[in-house]
Amino acid sequence: MTVSVFIDGGAGTTGLEIVERLDGRADLRVVTLADHLRKDANARADALAAADFVILCLPDDAAREAVTLIGYGKARIIDASTAHRTAPGWTYGFPELTPNQRSAIVGATRVSNPGCYPTGFLALVRPLIDAGLIPSNWPITVNAISGYSGGGKSMIAEFEGNDTDTAFRFYALKLGHKHVGEMQVHSGLAFAPLFAPAVARTYRGMLVEVPLPLEAMRGTPSPDTLRQALADYYADSRLISVATAEQTADIGLLTLERLAGTDRIELFVFGDAKGSQVRLVAALDNLGKGAAGAAVQNLNLMAGLDEIAGLRL
Repeated sequence: MTVSVFIDGGAGTTGLEIVERLDGRADLRVVTLADHLRKDANARADALAAADFVILCLPDDAAREAVTLIGYGKARIIDASTAHRTAPGWTYGFPELTPNQRSAIVGATRVSNPGCYPTGFLALVRPLIDAGLIPSNWPITVNAISGYSGGGKSMIAEFEGNDTDTAFRFYALKLGHKHVGEMQVHSGLAFAPLFAPAVARTYRGMLVEVPLPLEAMRGTPSPDTLRQALADYYADSRLISVATAEQTADIGLLTLERLAGTDRIELFVFGDAKGSQVRLVAALDNLGKGAAGAAVQNLNLMAGLDEIAGLRL
């Protein structure tokens, strides 16, 4: 059986990446609107109503409007915007987040795609909070850097049009980044993490780091304990891997582009010789598992298809 998928906003950065992953698949029929119809309200409403699945690659307000247009018809929705990531009635689209998350996505009618930064952050900390290795009231700091494609068309134009000559910059200096609420809610933290994002002059790729002073924490968990907890949590995952102690020892540096062009996540636990400090690091592609790859994974689950069909490993 072939299911129809309408990508609303298919001309945007994430939408184009999703179309690429779905191209040529016999189990899906992808519907997009021609350029001259993208802002035609009637054509858009017809496409939203006719599809089995709708993937929203829109700004937040436009995504909310689309959900209203769809109502409670037959279409099942995957929203790649920020609009519904903590909204009641929506299932969070991170299949690996909890043991029951995948089955929740399979049966859901409304799924919110995670943000790219929260994906790396949650992959690192949620298992450790659940295991009691990180206290839920710990003051977490998150350092992260993304390729400039994460800023959408305006930032892509800025970097590629030479409107900026910088190689690296911090942003969200007022500490109000829209991903913070999502990070706190879905990690189970009592307090919002202190989030310090940055962007570099490279198109795609992402590193997310959570440093931990283990000797100041209750029970002083060791780097090996943290690493094993993560490895056990993701033992059955086909998209998330955890570097072993031996692999980690051989790594002298991590590049931003390490997983660029893939839909996977690699997790690392780097510890000092005394085991008193660690740097938890997630490497992913901001356009892959951080956006389009996650949307396709969720679509596959909801449609009863192979979970990693069309993904880039």
